[in-house]
Amino acid sequence: MKTIYLCIVAFSFFAISCQQNESKPNLFDPLELTVAEIHDAYRSGSFTCEDLMTAYLDRIAAYDQQTRLNAITYLNPKALEEARAMDVEFKRTGKLRLLHGIPMLVKDNYHTAGMPTTAGSITLKDFIPDDDAFQVRKLKEAGAIIIAKTNMAEWAFSAKHTHSSTAGETRNPYNLARVPAGSSGGTAAGMAANFAAIGLGTDTGNSIRGPSSHTALVGFRSTLGLTSRHGIIPLYMRNDVGGPMCRTVEDATRVLQAIAGFDPADQITKHSEGKVPESYLNYLDKDGLKNARIGVLRELSEADPHPEIKALFDQAVKDLERLGAIVVDPVVVPDFAELRKNQWCADFRQDIEAYLAEHVKRDSLRTIEDIIAAGPYAEDVNEGLEYFRTTAARKDHEVYPCLDPYSDKRRIAFREAIEKEMDRLELDAIIFPSWNHPAAIVENYAEGYKGDNSQIISPHTGQPGFTVPMGFTSENLPAGLQFLGRMYDEPTLIKLTFAYEQGTLHRKQPELYPGLHAKQEGMN
Repeated sequence: MKTIYLCIVAFSFFAISCQQNESKPNLFDPLELTVAEIHDAYRSGSFTCEDLMTAYLDRIAAYDQQTRLNAITYLNPKALEEARAMDVEFKRTGKLRLLHGIPMLVKDNYHTAGMPTTAGSITLKDFIPDDDAFQVRKLKEAGAIIIAKTNMAEWAFSAKHTHSSTAGETRNPYNLARVPAGSSGGTAAGMAANFAAIGLGTDTGNSIRGPSSHTALVGFRSTLGLTSRHGIIPLYMRNDVGGPMCRTVEDATRVLQAIAGFDPADQITKHSEGKVPESYLNYLDKDGLKNARIGVLRELSEADPHPEIKALFDQAVKDLERLGAIVVDPVVVPDFAELRKNQWCADFRQDIEAYLAEHVKRDSLRTIEDIIAAGPYAEDVNEGLEYFRTTAARKDHEVYPCLDPYSDKRRIAFREAIEKEMDRLELDAIIFPSWNHPAAIVENYAEGYKGDNSQIISPHTGQPGFTVPMGFTSENLPAGLQFLGRMYDEPTLIKLTFAYEQGTLHRKQPELYPGLHAKQEGMN
């Protein structure tokens, strides 16, 4: 089955290559380009959207399968056609939309009309939705173009690594022996290797912030309720959030600007009404840390950290102070250890079966038992499916029903304890390392999975958590700094993370993935 799926990928690239042969040769490397830089180039005529799309497609062809990075599962066969249409529109109107002509990577659990959407499972290898997910549609309306779908941990089960029965194992572009974490590892690896300008991931417990941290990206898990999940294959709907994985805070903010707001197909977004500012871009302030009050959650940062991650975090605290922040260290949330217990509910069965009934509509694929019968799968996927077949709630669900973060008493209590302490100390945000340990070795991903701090707060409380690059270990492995904010206080987090990013500039491209033309010149 995996061979068949990869043949689809190869065929889609062949179709695009034939289109490329009709256009002029590509002569530039699109390394670390931001949306603003791309739009400046469109205005000046330095290159067109078609040129840019071709450059990214060239990188995917040269690097993805050739190096075993394995980030890409499917190329959009209409990518160049859609790029040309964007060029025609700009020539006609002289105006650029928010994300006009911006190539994007989309995780393979988002519906993409006319393209496979598999959640990384051979069970759905032939499923092609008729419509786009809400977020994908909003990004297209803003001018973005899907260049490719990306690999993911099957059914989004694993935060540890990114392996699927459709496309196999994705690796970390900073060190191919390491994982990019999961489940959005394909988007993370592809964005870090400069295969597109913006990316989409999903986060049930870790899966935007964890992979972003391991690949020197910016990852926004926004407030649960700010963005729609309609058209995203669920893991736990009560926790699921979709959102940006980008190389800069500004680009992630542009993506958030496009996707935030009410969607009648996802009623949890009703909570966002009246809470979305006119423009999130107004909060990109290089001086945003001046007099900001930042709390340090040592209960997480001191939980058995790797010494190099600890050193990077301690330096980050100093950098925040250098950039004008008032650091409150430590912040102690009353009853934190007790409140974080027993928050998870194993809702995959009910959520996936509802999804299959609404969207896939196959008599042979209605239940989790049907999914199991379509295997075999990797050992960890089999274990996950068996667990979800027999487990449906937390232990004390009779006392505390498994509900959304606006109704679940246990989740509300956890959030209120954190936000009350933030209020008492007048904090703008709380910080901690996104991971306390570097990326694990692929072959030992289970044993190497340590220090995942992203799972602990935001998935349960619903609060936004943004990760930004914090530096690199001596083995050139990225680390991320996470900012936790109040519900719907994305503007503050944008201001803080942008100021930290601009004041430190930790992001650097992976040495294993240089510019193609620079690489060729070096070989001559």
